[in-house]
Amino acid sequence: MFELFLLATATLLVSYLYARLRYWRFTQYVHISQLPNHLLWGHLKVFGEFMYCGILDRHPDRIFEEMWESIGRPPIMLISKPTKLFPLSVPKSPTWTHMVPLIGSTSILGREGSRLNTCGTSYPFFLPLLLEKMETFWNRLDQLIVSGEEFSLETLISNLTFDVIGAAVLAVDLHAQHIDPSKQGEIIRLFRQLLAKRIDILIKNIIQHKYAELKEEVDGNRRQSIVALGLQESEALTPQLVSETSDQVRSFLFAGHDTNTSALQWAFYELSHTPRALKAIRDESDPRIICATLVHKGDSLLLRMHYINAVIKETLRLHPPAGTVRMTEPGTGFTVRAATGEEYCLDGLIMYSCQSIIQRDPNVYGDTADDWHPPSAWRPFERGPRACIGSELANLESRVIIAIVARKYDFIKTGLGESALDENGLPMLNGKGQYKSKPELYNASQKLE
Repeated sequence: MFELFLLATATLLVSYLYARLRYWRFTQYVHISQLPNHLLWGHLKVFGEFMYCGILDRHPDRIFEEMWESIGRPPIMLISKPTKLFPLSVPKSPTWTHMVPLIGSTSILGREGSRLNTCGTSYPFFLPLLLEKMETFWNRLDQLIVSGEEFSLETLISNLTFDVIGAAVLAVDLHAQHIDPSKQGEIIRLFRQLLAKRIDILIKNIIQHKYAELKEEVDGNRRQSIVALGLQESEALTPQLVSETSDQVRSFLFAGHDTNTSALQWAFYELSHTPRALKAIRDESDPRIICATLVHKGDSLLLRMHYINAVIKETLRLHPPAGTVRMTEPGTGFTVRAATGEEYCLDGLIMYSCQSIIQRDPNVYGDTADDWHPPSAWRPFERGPRACIGSELANLESRVIIAIVARKYDFIKTGLGESALDENGLPMLNGKGQYKSKPELYNASQKLE
């Protein structure tokens, strides 16, 4: 009798779970355009099928775009206005928490509600720091040109951005641009290995040391940094303040160096393949005096670099270095309206703002949506209270680096994405005024070792 009871209970439980799974997979979100669902694997199965139909290591955003196109490009849903439920921003999805060990639980990247960054900040000391760090960068480029060897631009730019962030945020030299990796700062070596706990300890020690210096220095003679500006009104350096400050510093280091490194690599690649755009940049100001002009009239000169600004925006439109996800709890009643008028309740769903789809929408950009042709428009830093706190620093850094480097150097891509050559060994232009490449360069998925 007991065995029959257990069998009946197990049968009812399995039947209930099966019914719930069928409802979840095939009924609950049937009103939203989607590809065929699998009872057990959901859309992972169809995602895998799309993945194996192309280059295996291409970025997931590209696969999402292919899936979106296969079902007729349904309306893209954008949330651009406040609502009574979420006056500042739709809550972030808990998927971001996998970064907590690296950037800390109080990182601004995960803040919600009134704790969001709601104002922009300018840092007048940033430009001189950037120019100082760039001298090492272009000296290294000069050495590589003389040697004639091929090199990775990613490594050089990544090290430069690390040094710039270290100087701007902490007023310390991270020695990231040292040729010998063993002589780079410990924070840099630990970031390469993603050793989060040791990084946190080191940064907290630096914060405590900088706070002591701050209180000893006389007003007007204080060394400026983002951390110094944040701590100068604090009467006491509490453990909580040290911990929260460390989280923000690690967020700057992690998010700032990676995204700008990616964007700058793509910018130089696109310029190297688009001679008319490179010429337009070089025509904006005299390359012989660009550095001296930036030192003495940097702010006014940067405002006049209209074409460089367009290059940065167009690069970020086609090659966004980051994305964002949102999620509302079931029962919240969060509803969005598509451009076609349909309304969708998205409670319990992870909402991914796939910038590579949004920013290549042919309904907005026309038949040339996939072509790089500055100027254009974009939203890679997001908007409103959720706008990236480092966007101004990133834009300033990119403008200065491109302004100097694009005027002084020519880059030739080797390997994937290199220019196709004619019988005379010269690159061939296509009908859009860009050099033909073989094969096409693409963003790849990163695997952490």
